Amino acid sequence: MYLAKVYITYKESILDPKGEAVKKAIHQLDYQSVASVRMGKYFEITVEENDRAEVERTIEAIADQLLANVTMESYRYEIEEA
Repeated sequence: MYLAKVYITYKESILDPKGEAVKKAIHQLDYQSVASVRMGKYFEITVEENDRAEVERTIEAIADQLLANVTMESYRYEIEEA
């Protein structure tokens, strides 16, 4: 069994309005040294499979087809034994 941690964020070329709103709030708290904030999504997916390569293929397909809008978002994942 494996645990996959999937991180999805906007691509660098895409404006992140939620991140900008958080950055503005941070500046209002007088933390002026914060230059940027990027927000994203995080998923933990448990896969009951013994073959790590198959788990990687499964997570790649799920992230690419369902979790991320690959036109605007990029993703990365980490897989560990659970």
